[in-house]
Amino acid sequence: MTRLPDPSQKTADESEEERVSRLLTGLSAMAILFLVGIGAKAWFVAHTTHAGALWFFAALVAINMLVFARNGNRQQQKVGMIAIVGLLFGYLIITGGESNTGPLWFYVFPPLLFYLTDLKTGTAVLLFCYLLAAVVFQFPELPLVTAEYTTDFKIRFFATLTFESIFCFVLEASRLKARNELMNLAQAHEHAARTDDLTGLSNRRDMQHRLGEEYSRYQRSGHHFSIALIDLDLFKRINDEYGHDAGDEVLRRFSELMQAVIRQTDIAARWGGEEFLILLPDTSLLQALTLAERLRSEVANTEFIFAGQRLPVTISAGICSIAKAGSVDELLKQADIHLYNAKEDGRDRIAPRVRTTTKGQASPRTSA
Repeated sequence: MTRLPDPSQKTADESEEERVSRLLTGLSAMAILFLVGIGAKAWFVAHTTHAGALWFFAALVAINMLVFARNGNRQQQKVGMIAIVGLLFGYLIITGGESNTGPLWFYVFPPLLFYLTDLKTGTAVLLFCYLLAAVVFQFPELPLVTAEYTTDFKIRFFATLTFESIFCFVLEASRLKARNELMNLAQAHEHAARTDDLTGLSNRRDMQHRLGEEYSRYQRSGHHFSIALIDLDLFKRINDEYGHDAGDEVLRRFSELMQAVIRQTDIAARWGGEEFLILLPDTSLLQALTLAERLRSEVANTEFIFAGQRLPVTISAGICSIAKAGSVDELLKQADIHLYNAKEDGRDRIAPRVRTTTKGQASPRTSA
């Protein structure tokens, strides 16, 4: 049985990306305000070059926001913001900003970096920034480097930044672990809500959802589909004579056999009790009848053994195509009528029956 992709993981990932994107947009707006404001302060105290640099970075952040607003590319938004912030901190370390306090802004980088990237990428970027700061601190005579820092400042800066980086790494790792555990738990509950415990097939709730999706696809594109409503004949007698454990074993064995017979694109479900339903996408009524007959024959020719006893197992099935119904409810009703007719005709059979036309072609004969 082919399972459709679980939408829960995709939805959760998209929600996480949306939250990150909204947060990044807010941070970008705040960054622009801070850069413009601090740049204005620098301008009024005659630090015109520094002011111009800060305004330049504010313009880069604004451009990144505009590009995202136009194309909606979240990954590009994150990479752009990290690159801009990295360049800004590189500039502040090299020049010292005002009064050699520029490197202090670097403390906001680790939490932002780990939140926007994975732990490996964040660690790699931080190590690169550490290397850049170490080179600037050690070789103040390098071209473009205009700041000089005291030994005490260097020691305190690296010590506190290292502590913060490790702390942020541990917090983000814990957050990701907790998130993944919650996601796995949610997926397990979702799977349990859609799956029959005994047979491992889809349950009635999941099949009703899939029928609705298939009917919507039929309405959009005209792709026909059919269903087969199957009942194990005289199943109550098996439970009464051989015990409920034997009945459970029959349900499991039949489910395995059914999944081996149907196509990969078909979906089988335990509809309730000893009733099963198969959804057959892109399948005409005649094709569905052929598949159901093959399944009936396989069941009739298979020995169901429990505790050394051979169990009498046969099936009856009612088949219906969406071409014969105007809704999913009508489709199920018609299949149920055909199943009733199959049982009335003696069980171990498929309805509607297939007859041969005068031209030697098979066609379904409706008995309802």
